[in-house]
Amino acid sequence: MKIYHVPCLQDSYSYLIVDESSREGAVVDPVEPEKVLEAANSHGVNLKLVLTSHRHGDHAGGNEKIKQLVPGIKVYGGSVDNVKGCTDKVQNGDKVSLGADVNILSLHTPCHTKGHISYYVTGKEDEQPAVFTGDTLFIAGCGKFFEGTAEQMYQSLCVTLGSLPKSTRVYCGHEYAEKNLQFALTIEPDNSRIQQKLTWAQNQKQAGLPTIPSTIEEEMETNPFMRVDLPALQEKIGCKSPIEALRELRKVKDKWKG
Repeated sequence: MKIYHVPCLQDSYSYLIVDESSREGAVVDPVEPEKVLEAANSHGVNLKLVLTSHRHGDHAGGNEKIKQLVPGIKVYGGSVDNVKGCTDKVQNGDKVSLGADVNILSLHTPCHTKGHISYYVTGKEDEQPAVFTGDTLFIAGCGKFFEGTAEQMYQSLCVTLGSLPKSTRVYCGHEYAEKNLQFALTIEPDNSRIQQKLTWAQNQKQAGLPTIPSTIEEEMETNPFMRVDLPALQEKIGCKSPIEALRELRKVKDKWKG
């Protein structure tokens, strides 16, 4: 299993997932279809599937066009999210296979939108799994609560995604790491892992390189929204429960002018 970044729009990413034995590919959120096809062609990949995280235009906006460019391509999206161009609706636990060795598990991770889906992807046994989290989990952050509650985001982030193997690579929808890590430091100024990762992210940015992927383990160490179970973090923001802390963190982040 190979994964390629396809930078799109100003700060977005589509991703090409390739089953190496069959050269079949899936693309996550192909908002600029021509760029995605160019990447697929350059790697000798036959595109079969579109995996849509959620219905917002900067994720699902290229679905109709890619269906014109690749006749017969299947477009997956959340069953309650009204995804443009969707041909196959998925719910939590639905499985899709790609080529001989790649398996894709749909995880319902609502809050940013009601039907948001993250895709957990596994290859051969010795390969590190990956999860494509759209706008639910960002590096050191999470999506805005547009259509859901703190309870839902806690379930999506800390339970559903937090229970994946720690080595799982995290591929999110946008390049927000630097700002998110700067915010994380305002919450936990003594967290050396956040300080280290911020320096690294700034170096990546200067070199014109992505900060993605992260891993679930790294997020548990550096992402305040995934650390709300910690009493010390709850205390810092004047809360007494993980859900209350998550709600408060999101309010603070929404007003933050970093």
